[in-house]
Amino acid sequence: MNAVTSTLGKPSKPGAFKWLIKREFWENRGGFFWAPVITGGIFLVLNLILAVIGSIAARRSMDGGGFVIDDAPEKAHQIVGGIGDGMLLGGVILACVVLAFVVFFYALGTLYDDRRDRSVLFWKSLPVSDTHMVLSKLAWALVLAPLLAIGIGILIGVAMWLISALTITVNGLPAGSAMFTHSHPLRVIGGVISSLPVYMMWSLPAVGWLMFCSAWARSKPFLWAVLVPVLACVIVSMTDILPGLDIRHDLVWYTVVYRGLLSVVPGAWFPTLEGGAANPHTEINTPDELANAIDLTRSWHAFATADLWIGAAIGVALIVGAIHLRRWRESE
Repeated sequence: MNAVTSTLGKPSKPGAFKWLIKREFWENRGGFFWAPVITGGIFLVLNLILAVIGSIAARRSMDGGGFVIDDAPEKAHQIVGGIGDGMLLGGVILACVVLAFVVFFYALGTLYDDRRDRSVLFWKSLPVSDTHMVLSKLAWALVLAPLLAIGIGILIGVAMWLISALTITVNGLPAGSAMFTHSHPLRVIGGVISSLPVYMMWSLPAVGWLMFCSAWARSKPFLWAVLVPVLACVIVSMTDILPGLDIRHDLVWYTVVYRGLLSVVPGAWFPTLEGGAANPHTEINTPDELANAIDLTRSWHAFATADLWIGAAIGVALIVGAIHLRRWRESE
């Protein structure tokens, strides 16, 4: 026991943390890299097939003529530009949906899997501290995996953008060039990247809770991390049948399920802000107005809420608990 404990507290050698980061990617590249790439590839193939089918159907219904827009060509250009922004953002959203699943199950299983397959014994033989081991996993869940997903999502969005522009041009829409001249790719990409610090802080309670359960559970971490809290919320909701009890069920579900489990979903903070991702003072009637109204930099408004900071503090406490639990479990 003492021999094991003495090895747990020794500091890591310089450069060890970098190797831990690389190790996490080597062991989880299927989720971090291939999952969004394959999902995006399938989506692009389906998008291309639908574009071909739509083009064939459109040409048959036009009797050999093209689309003609005489009334408001500038408005048509704005609408097509809005569609371009939507295609680019759609690729990022697709990658972020995959990211939510990957981060959730990665955080839930990462510390538990180390004990189950006994690989932790190998890493314990190296001069690496438990703190650095846990923080390397946390770095992937909060920073590196989201960055990789954003990069892949942007590539998917650019491909969808090009497919849409080619489809519009082939079908004779005079506003086809507006996909390039009236869309705002830098604004979309900048808004997505600027949301990363908010995601790091917002998702801390969920990631912290999942890693805490991963370090604590002897078996079936999903049962303890997900099913038990959800069942507890259901039981609390059933207390309406008891006289004299007045419990805010919506607040319980929000705190336990939405913040405690689902905050790994990118953009989950938008519903808590006035107007969500769109400027609440902007009138929205057309696709281009919607694209112009969406302002992802509004994510930073979440930093002005107590919700984010309280959740982040709880997440940090859970991460510290996971580090200590890892030492305790492995020294048993």
